[in-house]
Amino acid sequence: MNKAELISAIASQADLTKVDAKKALDAFINVASESLKNGERLTLVGFGSFSVNQRNARNGRNPRTGKKINIEAKKVVRFKTGAELNKLVK
Repeated sequence: MNKAELISAIASQADLTKVDAKKALDAFINVASESLKNGERLTLVGFGSFSVNQRNARNGRNPRTGKKINIEAKKVVRFKTGAELNKLVK
């Protein structure tokens, strides 16, 4: 499912116009992005939680050339599914 399909699904289930559903989805994405940018955790009970983790620097290998490279430390977003979503997907 892509963003346009998600907007259509939200609009039909919530009895909204596609314009309003797009505004709501864009607002959620902006708020969630800002929250994670500030290092906060975002939890949606039953669905899952987003958090920011620090990934340490490490040595890697260029798969094309086989040459060793250094991979810098960085922050990455992690998603952990909630119990209800896990049961639903099983």
